Amino acid sequence: MLNVQIFGVKNSNETRAAERFFKERRAVIHFVDLKQKAMAPGEIKRFVDRFGLTGLLDSSGKPYADAGLSYMRISDSELLAKIERDPKLLRLPLVRSGNRISIGQDEESWKAMAADQKP
Repeated sequence: MLNVQIFGVKNSNETRAAERFFKERRAVIHFVDLKQKAMAPGEIKRFVDRFGLTGLLDSSGKPYADAGLSYMRISDSELLAKIERDPKLLRLPLVRSGNRISIGQDEESWKAMAADQKP
């Protein structure tokens, strides 16, 4: 049985696409709405270790521009604090299945997660 954890926000098209993708494959989905509950530090670290802190940011998104991040130089800890306050700064959704993780709308990675779980 495919188990996935999806970190995102309810009104994000990309997050809904991930939910739809895994529902079609009858996966057990554990959804974490980042507007309601921040990610655990260990969970964030797993994504940062793999993609880097800047890799997690949606630098082409409106929230990034609105926050002025393209002009600011801030420390990683300050950036993490901003992300906790505004999860839309992230390339959502963040998806985890076992040891596989993906960021953004990455169907190739999602297919690999689903293929890993087939008997």
